[in-house]
Amino acid sequence: MLPENTVIITDQSGKISDLINTTEAGEDIQRFEGILSPGFVNTHCHLELSHMKGMISQQSGMVDFLLEVVKQREADRDAVWDAIEKAEEQMIENGIVAVGDICNTNHTIDQKAKARLYYHNFIESTGFIPALATNRFQQAVGLHQEFAEKLPNNSIVPHAPYSVSTALLEKIIAFPSNRVMTMHNQESRAENDFYINKVGDFLRLYDELKIDISFFTAANKTSLQSLMPYFKWNQPIVLVHNVCTSEEDIAIAATYFESQALYYCLCPHANLYIGNGLPEVELLIKNKCNVVLGTDSLASNNQLNILEEINTLKKHFPSLSMNQLLQWATINGAKALGIDGVYGSFEKGKTPGIVWIQNDQVKRVV
Repeated sequence: MLPENTVIITDQSGKISDLINTTEAGEDIQRFEGILSPGFVNTHCHLELSHMKGMISQQSGMVDFLLEVVKQREADRDAVWDAIEKAEEQMIENGIVAVGDICNTNHTIDQKAKARLYYHNFIESTGFIPALATNRFQQAVGLHQEFAEKLPNNSIVPHAPYSVSTALLEKIIAFPSNRVMTMHNQESRAENDFYINKVGDFLRLYDELKIDISFFTAANKTSLQSLMPYFKWNQPIVLVHNVCTSEEDIAIAATYFESQALYYCLCPHANLYIGNGLPEVELLIKNKCNVVLGTDSLASNNQLNILEEINTLKKHFPSLSMNQLLQWATINGAKALGIDGVYGSFEKGKTPGIVWIQNDQVKRVV
């Protein structure tokens, strides 16, 4: 928190021109009861799924949720674009200034090109069958090129351990434009059950999707421990959800990355919506992990509102301080996306946005 009696001076664009004490600021000061915060960084979102709000039953569990997304993600283009525009407007109203957004289609390009928010586009690649690696990777490269024609910040990333072969993962990691990576991680117990013993509900997922997994041999290690050796130690990565990430997982992951290259993203509303439970947040704090926040999509959330994610964490983990939670929502997210030179904190020369928090409500000021 900035010292008491600090006045923030901005120009017309919202750029901070100075931070001074009230004694130096004169009389024309606008005062707010509550907290003024830098704009929020939504480190994990799926904007292209906004048309799916309310379409998937809550508490359905991970496998049924994934199957429903596969079945229902296709929709009328106009409805999809309208939902994307409205979802972005909701994020702006809720004080979000920057987004790490997962992309499997080109549906969000035109809306993002309006430059109302900062986006890092994570072009997601999937394919658990090793023989499909080259084809699936080329599809992702083609989509990446579509984004790069209109938008500057793009990476190709793996969806999750259970949906990407190591052959595909190696191609993704070697892609030269990937300055920031992300991956869904240990969102449910079924993911670890599959990697450790090749048992559990994910067998039903592959069966429903008609994916032959006879080639796969259980590693007797968690999914995170199995995949960590493939990543680059100095390439920043945001691990998303982390519901079943253990202290051993955290310790082993730390040996593969620089301390400022590994981030753990919490999306508590989505975890509760799907029915997977919440991560062991105390373990992340105990091990001094870099924590960031995300909303996930409207397919697994009723709103795109980082303050609501904060309020949910406060409810379930009362020991968390507002100061700590706001750091996760602002400067940590900005560092994860590599944009802390502009966003994330009130510093001279930055244009972080200003949001006003009062009575558990948020309003964008600048």
